[in-house]
Amino acid sequence: MFHIKVSLFAHTKELEQKIDELHDKIVEISMVFKKAFHLFLEEKRSMNYRKLSKQIKTIEHDADVLRRDIESQLYAQNLIPDFRGDVLELVENLDKVINEFDEVAHQFYIENPDIPEIYHQKMKQLVQEVCECAENLAFASRAFFKDFTAVRNYSQKVYFLEHESDKTTAKLKEAIFASDLELAHKLQLKTFLSEVADIADLAENCVDQLLIYVIKRDI
Repeated sequence: MFHIKVSLFAHTKELEQKIDELHDKIVEISMVFKKAFHLFLEEKRSMNYRKLSKQIKTIEHDADVLRRDIESQLYAQNLIPDFRGDVLELVENLDKVINEFDEVAHQFYIENPDIPEIYHQKMKQLVQEVCECAENLAFASRAFFKDFTAVRNYSQKVYFLEHESDKTTAKLKEAIFASDLELAHKLQLKTFLSEVADIADLAENCVDQLLIYVIKRDI
């Protein structure tokens, strides 16, 4: 299993390029999100954070355009009919991860939560784990289309990082609820932690499906 090295694309270079661009969008939005979160810890809802939040929104919009173009091309040109359903589902799952980055960044801007400095380092760790998880999802998905011998390696990294993000989230929540913060403040921070961690959960779900697609291609 996972021994075949062959591109899913034979005469569909334009489609391959668009799917590659979608993978690039995941990596790009992950990097900007990490930068935006670090900035938020320093400046909260500043103009600089607003600019990065808008940049995230632009990436999300561009990814939506790519997703629709990919779906349209798959149907209109009847490309890779044997795997079209799997590719469509995979593209939609990738888009969900991108959307979640945008939603979380926007919620930070809207609610402007006060994050005590004592939690900053641990929250940076969580964001690092979540972003690396999403990036490895992009690498795993890219490998599925070009050389899916590598899918399993990247997938294992996604699983590891998702598990690490769960542990970091749990430790943060425990520390927050053991603190002297007001209950409403604790609940707000708990919600934001869960939303950040949800990005890694979505990446893990996407990898679950991706490995099923690999098995189907290998049969």
